[in-house]
Amino acid sequence: MKLTATATALCLSLACAGALANEPTEKDAIAMAERGAAFFKAHGKEELMKKIAAKDPDFSQGSLYIDMRDIKTGIVLAHPHNPSIVGKDLTDVPDANGKKYRREIIELAAAKGKGWVDYMYKNPVSGKIEPKTTYILKVDDFVLEAGLYKK
Repeated sequence: MKLTATATALCLSLACAGALANEPTEKDAIAMAERGAAFFKAHGKEELMKKIAAKDPDFSQGSLYIDMRDIKTGIVLAHPHNPSIVGKDLTDVPDANGKKYRREIIELAAAKGKGWVDYMYKNPVSGKIEPKTTYILKVDDFVLEAGLYKK
């Protein structure tokens, strides 16, 4: 019993230390996308979309969150911070610098299944357009995207 309590206390302290870290890392983004893929495999696409839209803490932690896009149509299937874009194809809408990053996301996902794409996007924490790098992971017929804002 004492060992279980000690192990539990250690796990909680490590979780709290991670939550207090200043900024999410690339490892955090990859882990979040992989959590999304595992959740999809266990519960299905509709349930994952609901979790993302509800800002479930497994898939939305401040400026780090996942969103979901259909790889064939480019339509946004779920987004925790910008529900107004859900159901829309924004594939060729450029970022603030004119980059068609959503097209790049879809092409990279189709070609390699995963990777990183850089662009400019509104940070939900600061409310400002900032440089962002996003890890993309193809799962079935959609793409999970988990991004980090660069400082």
